[in-house]
Amino acid sequence: MNTLKHAGFAGYLVGGCVRDLMLGREPKDFDVVTDARPEDIRKLFRNARLIGRRFRLAHVRFGRDIIEVATFRAMPRTGNDEETDRQMTAEGRILRDNVFGSQQEDALRRDFTVNALYYDVLDYSVIDYVGGVEDLKQGLVRVIGDPSTRFREDPVRLLRAVRFCAKLGFKIEPLTEAQLPVLAHLLGDVPPARMFEEVLKLFHGGAALETYELLRKYDLWRYLFPLTEEALASEEGGYPRTLVPLALANTDQRIAQGKPVTPAFLFAVLLWQPLHTAIAYHTAQQGHPRPEAMRLAMASVLSQQAEHVAIPRRIAMLVREIWMLQSKFTRRAGNQPFRFLQSERFRAAYDFLLLRTETGEEERDLGDWWTRFQEVEDPERRAMVRQLSRASTASHQRPRRRRRRS
Repeated sequence: MNTLKHAGFAGYLVGGCVRDLMLGREPKDFDVVTDARPEDIRKLFRNARLIGRRFRLAHVRFGRDIIEVATFRAMPRTGNDEETDRQMTAEGRILRDNVFGSQQEDALRRDFTVNALYYDVLDYSVIDYVGGVEDLKQGLVRVIGDPSTRFREDPVRLLRAVRFCAKLGFKIEPLTEAQLPVLAHLLGDVPPARMFEEVLKLFHGGAALETYELLRKYDLWRYLFPLTEEALASEEGGYPRTLVPLALANTDQRIAQGKPVTPAFLFAVLLWQPLHTAIAYHTAQQGHPRPEAMRLAMASVLSQQAEHVAIPRRIAMLVREIWMLQSKFTRRAGNQPFRFLQSERFRAAYDFLLLRTETGEEERDLGDWWTRFQEVEDPERRAMVRQLSRASTASHQRPRRRRRRS
């Protein structure tokens, strides 16, 4: 921002970083807004890279950090020659918007009031054009302008409203809230690749369980994971209804503890019950043997899901591995458990197994056995395998029939 100011441009912190600082939270990243055009930013910063076709902006790298720098955007104006750089669908969705304007116009173009606050590091002032400071005090997520119009401009804002509500512990302002279930269908028009990034923000932000409950409450969930929604709706027992919430609560706990989380584990959990439904179809209806049914089911479920939320190939491959490795936990004879323990994907598969034991889908003793198998040294591991082998042999031996005396 000093570089921008010295070159004669305005420069402010904006958005979530200002919001989080005012709430006493540590910002995840910092965004800067300026009246400099993207080409000016690139001239000022040698390490700047211009990105985006829909919204043109600059990424300026500082060491391992990337600062996103955007130019003030304008409100729509009739008869403006620059309006040729703004494209909208007949439904009102913005496809392209690179028309630049003033700071006040930029504030009105932002999504929620609490995200439209500007901070000037030179005089330590917060600039608020839309009542964002008051909404922060009240704990409200409020759309700037008419909610229906703003959600139609970018349907992803429906998900962002839920995410901020769950993440900040806020309430959604009533007029904004009323439009969520009404306009939920607009999510069907969002490109699946963009939805993947939004899903990660929804469930890897530390409030996954609360987010999941709000998505279902406002009828948004089925536009993200329709196969999972169908499975949840059709089952009355504990297993499918509890696996997803347990996994999301586990994800929140890991994030709170600073432990890593992976998209593959998330998708493996969310699509586990749809996978079983597909396997049953291919075995019972199509007559395929179990291994072939498993292969066909995995391809079908991942393909159908990708129509709504794109799953990169490398992540889809990890999802398949987590699923396929579940059968290996029951194979504990000889050297099989030792080889399995060295597998690169063992830990993710093991965490998934523990969730399945918590729901009652798999015996808890199986999870306990593998937990202890990891904790003890090699000699005791071999003793565990021998003991299991003897128990298995004894259970399969038939009692010898006594000969009848003549």
